[in-house]
Amino acid sequence: MKDTKQPLLEEYQLGDLTLKNRVVMASLTRGRATNAGLVPTPLMARYYAQRASAGLILSEGTWVSPKAIGFINVPGIYTEEQVAGWKLVTQAVHDKGGLIFSQLGHIGAASHPDFFDGELPAGPSAINPQTHSFTPVGFKETLTPRELSLAEIKQTIQDYKQAAKNAREAGFDGIEIHAQAGMLIPQFLSLATNQRTDAYGGSIENRARIVFEILDAIIEVWDSTRVAIKFTPVALSHVGIVVPDEETIPMFQYILKKLNDYQLAFLHIVGPAEDLTGTPVAVLQDNYFSHFRRHYSGRLMANMGFTQESGNAILKEGLADLVSFGAPFIANPDLVERFQHHLPLAESDRDTYYSGGEKGYTDYPASVK
Repeated sequence: MKDTKQPLLEEYQLGDLTLKNRVVMASLTRGRATNAGLVPTPLMARYYAQRASAGLILSEGTWVSPKAIGFINVPGIYTEEQVAGWKLVTQAVHDKGGLIFSQLGHIGAASHPDFFDGELPAGPSAINPQTHSFTPVGFKETLTPRELSLAEIKQTIQDYKQAAKNAREAGFDGIEIHAQAGMLIPQFLSLATNQRTDAYGGSIENRARIVFEILDAIIEVWDSTRVAIKFTPVALSHVGIVVPDEETIPMFQYILKKLNDYQLAFLHIVGPAEDLTGTPVAVLQDNYFSHFRRHYSGRLMANMGFTQESGNAILKEGLADLVSFGAPFIANPDLVERFQHHLPLAESDRDTYYSGGEKGYTDYPASVK
């Protein structure tokens, strides 16, 4: 019998989509598009279908164009072959009664010349983000990128729009814009990596401009209630110099105020993985999700290494409408069923997170109830 006392297991109405539960599979880079065209494979279709009992699946971050690439074996959604590959994935998920959004991403300055025949990647400004790119020969330090021209920024926005069209053709149920730390959008938001003096730099409004131009372009293709965006506002490590600064809180207050007018599917917020004491965002330490709840009137999805217990708790508190789980879905394709029957979770093999075939990908067994 289904345990309906858990908020995580409650049915949820997401616009015109009915989610079976409020457990969302977060985007997970798994590096299985091991072909020259970065085309999704039948193996990937099997992987996603195994996890279709989630209320909603968010696909791995997917490149919107060849210029967006910055991590090996991650699929794109900018060619006909890639769209055909994604059709296998969405059909497999739908055949299992699941729903899946495509997460559209661009890594900007955090890429490497190895992906561009020796040419430099481009970012908001010619400033090294000081992070690492996973190239075909391993992790390499990023370099100082080119500054994107205004024409290139406009083209990038169109690349997102075309990727959104392709996602619709591929059978996805919606779109999530990948605006997490380390990606192109946060590079525009950050004072450290954006020192432009034109309409995309300087003021909070200017640095956030690209967010809304991308949203507006995608909403020409999809109804806004099928479009979401994911931010990591307070990432402190592993993302180079794109870290919270004195304008992070006012920047997100501005973004949230504008997003209130969009009627999005949801706003996806990643919580802090580290103590915020002593940082420019220290005031969020004890009221993180309530801060975003207070400033955003739409649906809020929370992500912060939640367990079954803490996921149920944040929903009961009313601080989120949906909870996304990342790592637990790797070794537990039947995560929802394990929550339902209060079964222990399997441990995943970190060595297979970003490479390999079936091993550590589709070979994790479902629990025996």
